Amino acid sequence: MAEGFLFNMIDKLIGKLGSMAVESWNMRDDLEKLLENMSEIKAVVLDAEEQQNTSNHQVQLWLEKLKDALDDADDLLDDFHTEELRRQ
Repeated sequence: MAEGFLFNMIDKLIGKLGSMAVESWNMRDDLEKLLENMSEIKAVVLDAEEQQNTSNHQVQLWLEKLKDALDDADDLLDDFHTEELRRQ
C-alpha cells in the first residue's frame, strides 16, 4: 500500500541526507535535526498504517499530505545535489 511506498521514500531521503553533497553545504546541525525528524516520521507512518486498516479517512488524507511533503523534500535534495555537481 501507500505506507510501504512512504516508508521506502523516507529511507531514500535519509540516505540522501547523509550524502557528502549535503554535508558540504555546512549544514551539519540542520542535517542531524532532519535525520532525527525523518526517523520520527517513520514511526508515525507505521502507526498510521495500523490505523488505516480500520478505514480511517483522516489517516488516509494525512498519508497523502505526507507523500506530497516527502516528494517536495526529495526534489529539494535533488536540487542541492545538482547545485553541488554544478559547482565542481
